[in-house]
Amino acid sequence: MDPRPHDPSTHTPLLDEHRPNSPAARLVDSHTIVIVGAGAAGIAVAASLRSRNPSLDIALIDPASTHYYQPGWTMVGGGIFKAADTARDMSACIPPNVSWVRAAVSAFEPERNEILLDSGRRIRYERLVVCTGLKLNWQGIDGLQETLGRNGVTSNYRFDLAPYTWKLVNTLRGGNAVFTQPPMPIKCAGAPQKAMYLACDAWRRSGMLQDMNVSFFNAGAVLFGVPDYVPALMSYVEAYGIALRFQHRLVSIDGPKKLARFVRTLPDGTTDTVEQGFDMIHVVPPQTAPDFIKFSPLADSAGWVDVHAGTLRHTAFDNIWALGDVANTTNAKTAAAARKQAPIVAHNVLASLGQEYGTACYDGYGSCPLTVERGKIVLAEFLYGGKVSPTLPTWLIDGTRPSRAAWVLKANVLPALYWEAMLKGREWLARPAISR
Repeated sequence: MDPRPHDPSTHTPLLDEHRPNSPAARLVDSHTIVIVGAGAAGIAVAASLRSRNPSLDIALIDPASTHYYQPGWTMVGGGIFKAADTARDMSACIPPNVSWVRAAVSAFEPERNEILLDSGRRIRYERLVVCTGLKLNWQGIDGLQETLGRNGVTSNYRFDLAPYTWKLVNTLRGGNAVFTQPPMPIKCAGAPQKAMYLACDAWRRSGMLQDMNVSFFNAGAVLFGVPDYVPALMSYVEAYGIALRFQHRLVSIDGPKKLARFVRTLPDGTTDTVEQGFDMIHVVPPQTAPDFIKFSPLADSAGWVDVHAGTLRHTAFDNIWALGDVANTTNAKTAAAARKQAPIVAHNVLASLGQEYGTACYDGYGSCPLTVERGKIVLAEFLYGGKVSPTLPTWLIDGTRPSRAAWVLKANVLPALYWEAMLKGREWLARPAISR
């Protein structure tokens, strides 16, 4: 799910979203293209569409009042970025001449080419783009919600908690530090361990690392899904003295007792329960498609929007596309993936309207800058199937090794690329190849 707060008080009164029985709420608005979700993927595809045809009639549906640069939250948790620098007013991010419908979607009716809003209002479309993000299921871990932000329990997956991560790292003077990763799929699969590496580096710099017992409890069976990057990561695991615990899924937390419980899957497929005390625990919640997607006609059996892996067009409804975290493509769920997907969807939507020619196809590109210490990053870039695919020459950045150049890219270049290129329809290094 998109972690941005739903604040009903920010709905524009002109849309009468608070009055489901008003005459306006019974009306049906109509737009050529409707985009659901104004996260990274939604704004990027709206901007890419506008850059191709400024006269398009586009509506963007999202109730949030703030847009977040979520890739920056790991850096906030590491004491490098300020949280405020990762947030901007949504009104400043919506592309010009795109109608912003400040409401939440409750249902899809693709047979009627309509969307139902939570107010009861309907929106009709000729083409629909779905990019709602995914749902962070904080309730999926017993006791977690009651203790988040206190008792040493934190998560960089929430804007308001990332600063607490840094506070814990900066004040601990020894003890058990636990970092967790839930079952896949999750957004930014490297983020759970990035938080751990930056914490360990901070403790090493302050002379506290020798007094810390650091553990990584991973529900999966491997450190990282693309083997080419594992040796570099393992060198840091060993240097920091991190204990790896694979096949351990976090199921409950007792904050006051500082006790975490995991279900461990044994080699024969049976399970048992493992308890681990902590002084600090960084939790990554399990993640699913949002409920209104999961139970819609657009979803596959796992709840994600069912699209073709290349064109990102829906498998059953040919006037619907999806991109970003909510699509059932097998790429890594990262902002870098959305940056490549947005121009592809923009082109293919316009081609379906007869305004472009040929087909653009997504190759599964994703990127995960793994911050292994302050000043160095292992820059993982890969396509479908885990094929390594560096953007820059390896003499400049060899992604399989920790690099200062990759750190400069992450800390200085990528935020500007996000705000000033991706969200503005400038497709630097992202313009798709077109098959005629």
